[in-house]
Amino acid sequence: MSISSITAATSIPAATGPRAPWRDWVALALLMFPVLLVAVDNTALTFALPAIATSLSASGVQLLWIVDAYPLVLAGLLVAMGSLGDRIGRRRLLFVGSAGFAAVSAATAFAPSAEWLIAGRAGLGLFGAMLMPSTLSLIRNIFPQPNRRRLAVAIWAAGFSGGAALGPIAGGWLVEHFWWGAVLLVAVPIILPLLVLGPALIPESRDPNPGRVDVPSIVLSLLVMVPVVYGIKTLATHGPAPEAFASIGAGLLMGYVFIRRQRALARGEGTAPMLDVSLFGNRIFSTAIIANVLALFSFNGFILFLAQHLQLVEGQSPSASGVAMVPALIATVVAGLLVVPLVRKVRPGFVVAGGLLLSAAGYFLVAFGDHSHGPSLLLAALLVLCLGVGAAETISNDLILGAAPADKSGAAAAISETGYEVGSLLGTAILGSILTASYQGNLRLPEGVSGLVPAEATSQAGETLAGAVELAHMLPAPLAEAVTAAARTAFDSGVHVTASIALVLMTGACVLAAIVLRTVPKAK
Repeated sequence: MSISSITAATSIPAATGPRAPWRDWVALALLMFPVLLVAVDNTALTFALPAIATSLSASGVQLLWIVDAYPLVLAGLLVAMGSLGDRIGRRRLLFVGSAGFAAVSAATAFAPSAEWLIAGRAGLGLFGAMLMPSTLSLIRNIFPQPNRRRLAVAIWAAGFSGGAALGPIAGGWLVEHFWWGAVLLVAVPIILPLLVLGPALIPESRDPNPGRVDVPSIVLSLLVMVPVVYGIKTLATHGPAPEAFASIGAGLLMGYVFIRRQRALARGEGTAPMLDVSLFGNRIFSTAIIANVLALFSFNGFILFLAQHLQLVEGQSPSASGVAMVPALIATVVAGLLVVPLVRKVRPGFVVAGGLLLSAAGYFLVAFGDHSHGPSLLLAALLVLCLGVGAAETISNDLILGAAPADKSGAAAAISETGYEVGSLLGTAILGSILTASYQGNLRLPEGVSGLVPAEATSQAGETLAGAVELAHMLPAPLAEAVTAAARTAFDSGVHVTASIALVLMTGACVLAAIVLRTVPKAK
């Protein structure tokens, strides 16, 4: 099935008759507000954690749950909410999610305790799961013509990337000038334009034959995603542990049960499957999902060690390191927009493969480059990688939407969004775990350190680069310099190993995309 062969004939718009083109683009502009909101919320809160810990006397475990509650609930409900939008109306679900997100954000901004804040973050995950599939599936139905849809998806992806870039900067500024709750309260003015203007300008669409909602499928989808995401995050935070692998295994087992149920429902009558698993039988759809996951895998894995390098090796502040990454993140936006006309001359599959090849080239610079002369090489590598991610992500999202029928666009968008979450988590967990293990295996602290500092400080230095930097602050100058040099060498060796593994993965993904997606025709 080619992306140009899909029509939107089965979608049900809210109003009859042709729409003026300007209304479509204004509708897209309004859809960018929730995209920006979710993207900013993903990254901004990180900079508020020290202030939250002080203000609410939050423990280390509570701080982890403040961060984790949102993505766990979000990932667990994405597929269910995408399917629900197909049934009750994507615009309706978007407005419910937007109003709920703004209300919960306002209430959570004034949380009197860590427990209240954790509950609020879980509530934001619930309403956030209604937003992202709704925006992407509405774009699929507002722009049925492939070329216009491709540009709209590029703008959607640009909004997501722009929000991710803005998050750390906005979060740091708000915490510095106001209080930690301002990071959450800012959701209210961001979402207001959508709630005020959206009902008149965004058309409704839904599956015309949705069938009854299958509650067991919703429960099963939660039992799949929450344990898997929790296990991945546990691996990223604490490294390999039986708890993490058991959690992932339980989620995968529930995934098998979920798929069997969806296939059984597809063969029956009345209750419709929550997810049309036959979509994965389409090679274009499945390969585009894989490309999407690996593009986010490469991006988040890179950001993980670059942020540590800039702050702990180069000595930059969090806000300065965030600003240093902005040019590369802008490149993601620019690349996503530039590939839209490119697919009229080059097959989309080769554009996706080229983007993944650029990501591999970024990791090549890291794997075989010398990082001891400042951050320039790593920032250049990030720029190359971001150009590739922007290109691959935009076209792979368009292929995902184009390969799915219009009446199933909510479910397809939810799968794409789930790929975003899983790719981001896998990049952090897998590459982060490899980096940590390599650092711990290669660190050689100088003799004489253990007798001058508490044993706990030495232990923490052996676990993380941040611990080694803290240890160096406790020591006299000669030993402090030796500890810092040893930690940097160990961290650098871990970066080289991690980048080499990522290089192999991205090269393999490039070959897969070039082979499988080569049949997709050029855009007309």
